[in-house]
Amino acid sequence: MNIIIVGAGIAGLSTAWSLVKAGHSVSLVEQGRIPNPLAASGDHHRIIRRAYRASTGYGALITEAYEAWDEMWPDLGESHLDQRGFLCVSREPGDEAEEYREGMEAGGFPIELFEPDAAVKCWPFLEAGTFRYAYFSPDGGALHCRRIATGLIGWLRKNGASVYEDSKVTDVDADAGRVTLASGETMQADRVIVTAGAWVVKLFPALGNDLTTYRTALAYVEPPADLKAVWDAAPVILDVGGATDGYMIPPTGGAGMKFGSGLHRVVTSDADWNRQPVEGEGEAIRNLFSPPIARIDEYRVTEVVTCAYTFTEDERFAAYEDGRCLIVSACSGHGYKFGAAVGRRVAASVDDGDIEGLKRWLRAEAG
Repeated sequence: MNIIIVGAGIAGLSTAWSLVKAGHSVSLVEQGRIPNPLAASGDHHRIIRRAYRASTGYGALITEAYEAWDEMWPDLGESHLDQRGFLCVSREPGDEAEEYREGMEAGGFPIELFEPDAAVKCWPFLEAGTFRYAYFSPDGGALHCRRIATGLIGWLRKNGASVYEDSKVTDVDADAGRVTLASGETMQADRVIVTAGAWVVKLFPALGNDLTTYRTALAYVEPPADLKAVWDAAPVILDVGGATDGYMIPPTGGAGMKFGSGLHRVVTSDADWNRQPVEGEGEAIRNLFSPPIARIDEYRVTEVVTCAYTFTEDERFAAYEDGRCLIVSACSGHGYKFGAAVGRRVAASVDDGDIEGLKRWLRAEAG
């Protein structure tokens, strides 16, 4: 089958990888370079972890996600996963860190609880007296996004896929299986798969009823000199508790230390809106982490990276079928870790026609 994939974030790249392995003819079209630093999956690293609220079902899917990544590494020639575990800090009863703990315990997944004093002794970047408890799990770490994208593009070209960079799609004729580029050129296929992330609403405006686009930013920081070795060996910080909705990724894979928070996002109708960092934005993000991070003013902001994401109302993944077109929205702020598995599942649905099964899997629904 001749297939065009629109969008070369992790979902598009992994779908192309899976379809090529299944024997299909694949053309991958991306509006920028690959990896595209403006894409939701275009940054240096992302967290993989099993921790989810027990009610979501996504915690159980991580097993398949790991299996898909393990299938991919031999094709790329090396693993791009730093399995250093993750740490959560609870500051209030019922906060997100505690909900994640309940999900881990319900699934029978390993965690080790730490009273505050013991946690500060292990991880002296924590501030004593600002949190209730912490817990560690070995079941998580960091995926090196740009290395994965570079490896996948090399593999796809080597294995016969056609890759079109700097080729912006301006229209998709779902019934005809035809895409139109900004240059005026058209491309025809038996099947079109759209994995365009936050730009999907520009191609399919009606999806704006289901998908909300957000602009956010991430701060890269340099920790205090006396804590650098501690951070170099630290797990990823999945949640700092309270209402912060904040995570931290230590230096890994040649990339610096990153702070990100769900509090630092605004709704936008345009994925290209305000993509230049605002003065003081990095410090505003950094300061959200105190408490429980001690000496926050000593963390020097070195770079601010903006991102655009689409979210469904319930923060689950989704798929939509329209004529010859299959639209996959595997974002909602937590999609990267499932990228390889999403690609395998989308490719399988193309072969067996079970789009409804794909939708159920994307939503982490049983059956």
